[in-house]
Amino acid sequence: MRILQLIDSLDAGGAERMAVHYANGLAEAIDYSALASTRKEGVLKESLSNNVDYFFVNKNNNFDVLAFNGLRKFCIQKKITHIHAHSTSFFWAVVLKLSCRKIKVIWHDHFGNRAKANSSVNKMLIRCSSFFDLVIVVNEDLKDWATTHLKCSNIIQLPNFVAPQANELEVTFLKGKPSRRIVMVANLKPPKNHLFFLEVFWKSSIHKSDWSLHFIGKDFNDTYSSDLKSYIRTNAVQNVYFYDQCTDVNFVLSQSTLGVLASTYEGFPVTLIEYSTAGLALFSTNVGECTAILKEESLLFDPKEEQLCRAKLKAITKSIEINAISFEERMLNVTNRITTEYAQNTILENYIKVLQGNND
Repeated sequence: MRILQLIDSLDAGGAERMAVHYANGLAEAIDYSALASTRKEGVLKESLSNNVDYFFVNKNNNFDVLAFNGLRKFCIQKKITHIHAHSTSFFWAVVLKLSCRKIKVIWHDHFGNRAKANSSVNKMLIRCSSFFDLVIVVNEDLKDWATTHLKCSNIIQLPNFVAPQANELEVTFLKGKPSRRIVMVANLKPPKNHLFFLEVFWKSSIHKSDWSLHFIGKDFNDTYSSDLKSYIRTNAVQNVYFYDQCTDVNFVLSQSTLGVLASTYEGFPVTLIEYSTAGLALFSTNVGECTAILKEESLLFDPKEEQLCRAKLKAITKSIEINAISFEERMLNVTNRITTEYAQNTILENYIKVLQGNND
């Protein structure tokens, strides 16, 4: 098999990270693995393995004929057998299949709010789905939606995973007191719920015990970002730091104590797996697959219930401060289970078996 991962950009988002993880992991397991970024490059380009062939399409719109012909030529020259299209990149994957009939299209849905997505997006997706050979979803809700709406009967659910990163350049040094750093890895976008957790952090008063909050993610310098910074100024908030996108996330996590996910919706948050793999204590919203991943009520919160979230945060940080044996044992059990259930090798083996079965 010769598989091309197709993704719109290489910014540090969840779907983008999974495209890179699949490309890197498959490079060691199949004949040929490549990745094409259609619209823009980004920080994740540096995370691609040297064994992955990379192509930047540089398209301006969905009807950029010159860019499309370049991608088509790449697929023909590299004898691509499967295009694994992530999220919104499905349209060009289908057009490529129509012009190169032997290519099979895999569409991978990472969007946890699919049922409430813009109707025009879903309308085009549903039309294109009759050309999909396989649909991969990351949670049960997405599987139900795909089964009901898409014109492809071959639908499987696969969890996300994290992959080891080699040769990461360590450049981001976190401020604040070691062993009392809370990290939130998420681009500054409304679904990620930064302001909610910022208020929880500040009103809990744990900053008085030297806890600090660190936001890692792309700052779009928009109204959402402005509201966050306005809250900090208005309330004279202390011990909160912004770092924008980081290419050395593993190094950042190695300096952290507690990993937080506060989203109002999620598909399958690879961030939680990254936190766990790095050995962090976990505190997460209860949306999407988060509950299934953690399976610990004390580590989960409703992303709209500030008071209860604040109480749980105070309990977790206090357990960390006093080195509570019971808390450490619970976190160790969670970490061991997560690293076993969401191991890269296991998931890629299942993925390859499915593709081989489809080739029969």
